[in-house]
Amino acid sequence: MHVPDGFINAPTSAVTGVVAAGAIAVSLRGARRELDERTAPLAGLVAAFIFAVQMLNFPVAAGTSGHLLGGALAAILVGPCTGVLCVSVVLLMQGILFADGGLTALGVNITDMAIVTTVVAYALFRGLVKVLPRTRRSVTVASFVAALVSVPAAALAFTLLYWIGGTTDVSIGKVATAMVGVHVLIGIGEAAITALTVGAVIAVRPDLVYGARGLQRKLRLRVNGELVDAPSGAPSGGAPAPAPAAARSHRTVWITGLVASLVLAGFVSFYASADPDGLEKVASDKGIDAKAEEHASADSPLADYGVKDITDARVSGGLAGVIGVGVTVVAGSAVFWAVRRRRGDDVSPSTTETAV
Repeated sequence: MHVPDGFINAPTSAVTGVVAAGAIAVSLRGARRELDERTAPLAGLVAAFIFAVQMLNFPVAAGTSGHLLGGALAAILVGPCTGVLCVSVVLLMQGILFADGGLTALGVNITDMAIVTTVVAYALFRGLVKVLPRTRRSVTVASFVAALVSVPAAALAFTLLYWIGGTTDVSIGKVATAMVGVHVLIGIGEAAITALTVGAVIAVRPDLVYGARGLQRKLRLRVNGELVDAPSGAPSGGAPAPAPAAARSHRTVWITGLVASLVLAGFVSFYASADPDGLEKVASDKGIDAKAEEHASADSPLADYGVKDITDARVSGGLAGVIGVGVTVVAGSAVFWAVRRRRGDDVSPSTTETAV
């Protein structure tokens, strides 16, 4: 659903740019509360994984494909504020390096694909988790539903923005019907990818899933015939794992996720559907793309997810995907490391003493 230059007029693009900048500023502050020593190193990996999976367009209807948006996945894994930042990093890398999504439309894309999807998905996810049984399966089910709804919500948000500032005179009702219809189908794919990924991480390290925090009940001990809450430092079953073992487990998750991202972007992406995605198809059918402009980075060495001057399509696309994953994980990790460090600087000595 990457909006190119020329779809939305300059005033509306400027307003969405301000909205996006404000949301990123708020998210930077919120991410300082969400990130800790466990999740901060994984936030950059989540951004890289979203980049990789977005290269895997899957068919949803005759002549139409879809791809992951990632807002729901990021919000559930690392928190809604951090999720906004993850998707924003991906969109920035795609727009600058790969000519995917217009640079003048960056505010539109961040508003639509990062903010709307994350806010809608996480709000629905939290509501479902509160009413469903407190189990890991409930988190997976809630992830599926939240991701499914987030995609047509983003389609409606785009339709609203086009109604306000579209550059062509088209029937907005027909655009809304077409956008929501095809993106409901795309949402099913989004939901499946999100639920499978969240379920896989929960199965290995549930403590790393932001949306699953507080899922486990407190350990209760029987003292003098009565059940009482165990102290917060007490183990929840058996001896606590030694620190080196926990660190190894953390590194294993990170390495596994990075390898999976590299394989998806560098190899599996070659077999992705070549059909236009939902927005491209609707834009072509309804005439939205009549005033589309050439991307400012059209001459980039990595434009259109291929490496310039490499004629073999498989090698060119695979290498571009690997570069994209590498750049995204580095950029994302740098952002979240800085956010995490800022949080540490904000903890004053007096606060630390009080906590002790």
